[in-house]
Amino acid sequence: MKTDRFLEISNLVKAYPNPFGAEIKVVDGFDLKVRQGEFVSVIGHFGCGKSTVLTMIAGLNPISEGGIIVDGREIYSPAPNRAVVFPSPCLLPWLTAAGNVMLGVKEVYPHATKKERRDIVAYALSAVGLGSALNKYPREMSGGMQQRVGIARAIALKPKILLLDEPFGHLDSLTRMELQDVILGILNRDQITTMLITHDVDEAVYMSDRVCMMTNGPSAHVGSLMEIDFPRPRDARP
Repeated sequence: MKTDRFLEISNLVKAYPNPFGAEIKVVDGFDLKVRQGEFVSVIGHFGCGKSTVLTMIAGLNPISEGGIIVDGREIYSPAPNRAVVFPSPCLLPWLTAAGNVMLGVKEVYPHATKKERRDIVAYALSAVGLGSALNKYPREMSGGMQQRVGIARAIALKPKILLLDEPFGHLDSLTRMELQDVILGILNRDQITTMLITHDVDEAVYMSDRVCMMTNGPSAHVGSLMEIDFPRPRDARP
């Protein structure tokens, strides 16, 4: 049964010391509840702390105050149940597309057979449209193809939460639109709870169930929430 509090972010604070020793709260009192299978976008002005919130959910950035609960458990560190897609794919250049995806698969499925792991990798790459590019190296792929590998690497882990940190920011507009639809296709099928960090309001509205608008920083928090009541699947653009 799906829960309305699958991801709970309560009174989240991130503070950094300034050169004089005082703490500056970049994020202060961020509160958000995300339903299981929901797609939430977080938007706001540059520097307001959007990516800071995401990296705390991922466990990559220590929390100063408050707490984050995922599926009933408070989180303190990174884990494969929270997969991240960054603005750049960060692929290892000496590994093929399949090799880059396999890195995480080996860790998450330590007891699977080699064939089972290869099948998981092949499925993930096929899901992002790279079924025929398993053996290509990053240097042989375009920026859009490399980012598809980054997405495949994340979904191959079968995460409870998919965290997208401006994953289309370095891509041209056509590739950006293609990858938006790739991700929506995956989410419509697998119902993964997803948070997207973006500056693009159109992108947030097109992809999301709700849009969270942050206030200006420092001491940023949730300013308002907007429901996007468009039917799914969203497989057509005007």
